[in-house]
Amino acid sequence: MFGYVAINMEEMKIKDYRVYRAFYCGICQDLKEMHGQSSRLTLTYDMTFLSILLSGLYEKEVDTQKHFCAIHPLKKHMTYRNELTAYAADMNVLLSYYNMLDDWFDEKKPIPLVVAGTLKDNIRRIKEKYPRQTKAVLRYLKKLKACETEKSTDLDRASGYTGELMAEIFLWKKDNWEDILRKVGYYLGKYIYLMDAWEDVEKDRKKGNYNPWASISTDTDFHQRSGQILTVLAAECSRQFEKLPILEYVDILRNILYSGIWTKYDLLMKKNEEKK
Repeated sequence: MFGYVAINMEEMKIKDYRVYRAFYCGICQDLKEMHGQSSRLTLTYDMTFLSILLSGLYEKEVDTQKHFCAIHPLKKHMTYRNELTAYAADMNVLLSYYNMLDDWFDEKKPIPLVVAGTLKDNIRRIKEKYPRQTKAVLRYLKKLKACETEKSTDLDRASGYTGELMAEIFLWKKDNWEDILRKVGYYLGKYIYLMDAWEDVEKDRKKGNYNPWASISTDTDFHQRSGQILTVLAAECSRQFEKLPILEYVDILRNILYSGIWTKYDLLMKKNEEKK
């Protein structure tokens, strides 16, 4: 489900892309050192966004390093690392672990189970360090399972569970920014869930899988209505973000929130138009 909070390369300056890539590679290096090589397979753009957001908000300096990696073994890559890239790495593992277990229970996919097994010891440490976030993940899975079992068509309910989860993940610590960070995470989480469901609605309808969009997906104005709902969520997320006093990395963050999160949607809409 995660992976929609990406950049729009066409609209991003080269210097900003280098910074974004350095954060991405920094989290990847944190994953390797803190959780082992296999954990790097779980890295998402969503947590890269979170690390940049929190680093900008709390004005945390980054430790600039250069590392080789398995994908690019011939040249060292710049990495930015601090306590917030480490937090993002921990949250990445926490979310991925339970998501992989859920895939195993639902579809009996063997590969997620194998990868999850390699992270088991790390999860124990994350649970002890971040009990609030861990409880949020477990609550989320339980509520979402009930929603799927009931085949709820309530879009607000279905997406709200992911919103509640991301609100807890975005809250690194409780302070003056708690309310705003929770809201940024909440609306972004709702957007992520509904965007993922929107992308899969046709496939889910054919297979008989649960999808909260299913009941209106065959309506002639479905794309217009769904687009409006997604736009409202993205706009509210951005409105809350603009309340944060972030100066550094703000162009990168705006690229993601105002443009990047729509890249997959725009691509799929273009394909739909071509089919017509």
